[in-house]
Amino acid sequence: MALDRSTAGVRAVLDALRDERGYVLPHHGLLAAALPELHTAYRTTYRALTLDRRHLSELERECVWIALLTTLGEGVGTHHVRAFHAAGGNGEMAASLFRLSAWASGAEVWRFLDTDWGRHFPGMDPATAYLKGTAALGTGLPPGVARLALASIHAARDADWPLRIELAAAYAEGVPEPKLAEALSLIIWPRGVNPFVRAAGVWLSVLREGRVAPSPPFAEWRDTPDQGALSLER
Repeated sequence: MALDRSTAGVRAVLDALRDERGYVLPHHGLLAAALPELHTAYRTTYRALTLDRRHLSELERECVWIALLTTLGEGVGTHHVRAFHAAGGNGEMAASLFRLSAWASGAEVWRFLDTDWGRHFPGMDPATAYLKGTAALGTGLPPGVARLALASIHAARDADWPLRIELAAAYAEGVPEPKLAEALSLIIWPRGVNPFVRAAGVWLSVLREGRVAPSPPFAEWRDTPDQGALSLER
């Protein structure tokens, strides 16, 4: 059955959305007017990905959102500022998240030292230095939140070197794998699916290198062969 694409139908959809969420972004009107079936699917996906409660608590999830959107400069996400405060977030937590965001944005320096200039500075371990920085900057946050936020940031930035370090550190600190996976999945909304695909590939390589001890479901993922892009050489 075709959805109502009349002026009244579009207005009704947008008014209902405004009543539900308190705001309407321009793309909702575009989708409602031209692609109503896609708009319906979009809203379902948005709710499943960003609103429905799964493994992260509301505060953990909104901490990740604040760090992620700050790093990416996505000012349109002000509804997450409201959600952060509603979940119990405070100024001290926000300041920690902003510090971690700024630190994560400079992680390329540590990768450079590790892969290029490390030989000029014997005795320096860039990975250890990077982690010391995160420990100093991420005070005031609930346990594990710094790891969740940083892993999400690095995944969104396609920064493989610090993402590998964060994944190993998360395992070492006992951060549950489902929480880590949910935190990474949040990047799908502001960055798209492909960076999430690449982040999953980094995680898979960390598992296969034996750097961490996965749970049975994640070990099964690790041991499944032929995971990657379609090969055109067959």
